[in-house]
Amino acid sequence: MENDRTKIPVTVLSGYLGAGKTTILNYVLNHRHGLKVAVIVNDLSEVNVDAALIQEGGGLSRTEEKLVEMSNGCICCTLREDLLREVERLALDGRFDYILIESTGVGEPVPVAQTFTYIDEEHGIDLSRWCRLDCMVTVVDAYRFWHDYSSGESLLERQQAVGADDTRDVVDLLISQIEFCDVLVLNKCDLVEEGELNELEGVLRKLQPRAKLLRAERGRVNPEEILNTGLFDFEAASTSAGWMQELMNDHHTPETEEYGITSFVYERRRPFHPERLTAWMSDWPEEIVRAKGTVWLASRNALAQSLSQAGPSIQFGPAGYWVAALPEAERQAVLAEEPELAQHWDPVFGDRTTKLVLIGIAPDKQRIVAELDACLLTDEEMAGDWRLLPDRLPNVSTEQLEAALLQ
Repeated sequence: MENDRTKIPVTVLSGYLGAGKTTILNYVLNHRHGLKVAVIVNDLSEVNVDAALIQEGGGLSRTEEKLVEMSNGCICCTLREDLLREVERLALDGRFDYILIESTGVGEPVPVAQTFTYIDEEHGIDLSRWCRLDCMVTVVDAYRFWHDYSSGESLLERQQAVGADDTRDVVDLLISQIEFCDVLVLNKCDLVEEGELNELEGVLRKLQPRAKLLRAERGRVNPEEILNTGLFDFEAASTSAGWMQELMNDHHTPETEEYGITSFVYERRRPFHPERLTAWMSDWPEEIVRAKGTVWLASRNALAQSLSQAGPSIQFGPAGYWVAALPEAERQAVLAEEPELAQHWDPVFGDRTTKLVLIGIAPDKQRIVAELDACLLTDEEMAGDWRLLPDRLPNVSTEQLEAALLQ
């Protein structure tokens, strides 16, 4: 395996539209201390406005640097092959010390990171031979974050979608960018009062505890904070989201933190009544800013359900079969591979359990836990036929859910 020191380091800038990625990129380019940098700018529109701004303001010389425009698509999906071939070409050129990539504002960082981490079998390109992903940076707009977070709008409604089948909500995109990064740049801090800024920073630290958090005004970021950092680690980044850290830390004792931003795990070994849970979710507690986990729903006893919430966006649906619902041979095979499951195995219900992480601003934990407990089946309902319970949640029928998982 080639020495990592001989590979070209790569920094990727992600962040929602208008967060200030181009301004940061220009500032870094103007303070790069002699590094020969190749820049790739991805824009969904046919005319790459950001590339033009960088050409004008980034101080790139035609002989030593290179600006590559990738327009009318997204490097995390439709332009992925183009990104592979472009980076390979720049690396083999041998003229550059560094590659800086500005991803489109509606792009998600995980697929871009995968492009640099794994061999692309389809095109026979292995970027890890010539490059090393050094740092994933996410830029957050301190001034507009809460507006976008609570908007309830989809990318289609804002005419920012990658295509007609892009059904993502704005808030889900924001969260995906925050939960996978090495450095979080909180930009436009000069437009927000100190108290609000402290609260937002506290929320971001809860959502993404691993990342280094930098405050910035007008995109002024010390290049050393995002270039040649050695911070990127795919496995660490993949498990760095705050909700995941909570689930992995079984002995976590929730503490009241500064600005009242706390998190806790709701765990119960009794299923939810679908109608009562639906009613509770329709009146979601405003103080909970992020929730994620697995739900045991009585009316869908064979399948674990996934619940993911960010702002007004709540996604609920099948997450796979409970191990206890598998045929005997398959169940034994899984338990042999994952012996830790047997340690918490219920003699009647097996691995079925609800485990939800809730992150909030001064949440009333006692009230929320009591409300969720009231959604669980009563002793009388536990003894009844769960299949007869009314279920108005998405993908109502167990048969439909099973068919969807088997496709």
